[in-house]
Amino acid sequence: MDIIDFNNYNKRSHRILAVSSQKGGVGKTTTAINIAAYLCEYGFNVILVDLDAQCNCTRGVGIDYSSIDGSIYDVLTSNKNPNKIIIDTPYNNLKILPSSWKLSNTESELALLNGKEYRLKDAIEKIEYNFDFIIIDCPASLGILTINAFAASTEVLIPVQCEFYALEGISRLVEVINLVKSIFNNSLDIIGIVLTMYARTMLSKQVIKEINRYFPGKVFNTIIPKNVCLAEAPSMGKPIKAYDPICKGALAYEDLTKEILKGEVRKDIVDEGKYFALSYSFKDFWNTGAPPRHAIKRH
Repeated sequence: MDIIDFNNYNKRSHRILAVSSQKGGVGKTTTAINIAAYLCEYGFNVILVDLDAQCNCTRGVGIDYSSIDGSIYDVLTSNKNPNKIIIDTPYNNLKILPSSWKLSNTESELALLNGKEYRLKDAIEKIEYNFDFIIIDCPASLGILTINAFAASTEVLIPVQCEFYALEGISRLVEVINLVKSIFNNSLDIIGIVLTMYARTMLSKQVIKEINRYFPGKVFNTIIPKNVCLAEAPSMGKPIKAYDPICKGALAYEDLTKEILKGEVRKDIVDEGKYFALSYSFKDFWNTGAPPRHAIKRH
């Protein structure tokens, strides 16, 4: 990874990055937290927006969500001033709009409201702090909260676990991104796909090959490995750079963050038809009953 001169980095007014995956357990929250932490280390002012009712992002930066007075739920449903909800984290340059378990009720509570898709966008526009990056940790679903995140964002980052079942939801996710782009936010782009939880198996290598074939030019070079420290850090309320800055997971997220800063935002979401075919191709693979390549005996 080449060295980046962060002092001369061409900052925009701010970048709003939604980290989204329809499937849970792919490293979505881990990715959001650790990108934010490294951006802060480089001197950027960052805010995390925890849009997941599980509150993992809030807990992952050391905040006890049960002890806070308000959350993003109050902002979305009651128009509470987000500036009164934003709280400091233990880490320099990093703030958070915390989550609440009440977000699980948001679908029904926003259903009859006009402009329900823009509630988060309206809230972000009211924020008085000068942030370089706003990073939204989306829920593992494609409901109204994720629509809000896409309508408010400039970019979407998609974590994909290096295993076959994690790939099947991508076609639907990209379909929703295209829909939001066409109706609510024509500035929205997919910044890229990050491969997570990589292990040195033939299966993982085959997944990487297939992902690059179906998403040419959209896959980050950095691959996040399976790493015990990455799994342990959230339980301590710490980003990986504060828990074990020299482990493989930390070095990978540092490289990914540099890649996000260095690379140009990828324009134009690729032809939908190729994405829609993706999940079916993998289903067909499993339906054949053929063993994965790593299971085939070699003589």
